[in-house]
Amino acid sequence: MARLTKKQKEAQAKIEKDKVYSLTEASALIKEITNTKFDASVDLAVRLGVDPRKANQMVRGVVSLPHGTGKDVKVLALVTPDKEAEAKEAGADYVGLDEYLDKIKGGWTDVDVIITMPSVMGKLGPLGRVLGPRGLMPNPKTGTVTMDVAKAVTEVKAGKIDFKVDKTGIVHAAIGKASFSAEKIQENANELLTTLMKLKPTAAKGVYVKSIYMSSTMSPSIAVDTKIG
Repeated sequence: MARLTKKQKEAQAKIEKDKVYSLTEASALIKEITNTKFDASVDLAVRLGVDPRKANQMVRGVVSLPHGTGKDVKVLALVTPDKEAEAKEAGADYVGLDEYLDKIKGGWTDVDVIITMPSVMGKLGPLGRVLGPRGLMPNPKTGTVTMDVAKAVTEVKAGKIDFKVDKTGIVHAAIGKASFSAEKIQENANELLTTLMKLKPTAAKGVYVKSIYMSSTMSPSIAVDTKIG
């Protein structure tokens, strides 16, 4: 096991053992225990009482964080020529179609989100092996396959994120930066958790939210109270 640095020991000491913190407390504490030289990402890991192997217990959704993620999200708009102008005006970083499809075939995936139109999805099918594992395949359920390309680009740039429970039953999501105020971290986290609560599958029995942990890049985790709202 790797030895803890002095800063890591100091951060660990600020977290009371076996204590479960309120969302407000955790949002303030995460700023205290983050000691990176860069603006660290703040993340939530929510363990759900679902079996993601069963289709009727899959949890997936989108949420617009009120204060954004703090990250400059790179957006690729794969659109037909008649939609290029509106995609560019909305702030898409890359706009086009065939030339970017060829780049992706060659292994290029230097973007965070891909937005496209229903008529283009057929061309993206063969690229599933490249885009799927990276979480880049557009999906109508997350609003990334739409005719209103401008709106989709604007929302993603403003802080709309999509999330999906992984095979171990955990939802991981970045909810901001350590430079955010504690209030902004708390409000972003609350928005994600409130959205998750609304998505509880009817087939899921027992406790839905089993545990919540907040952490930042290279920080220890803080246990957060699962009683939301």
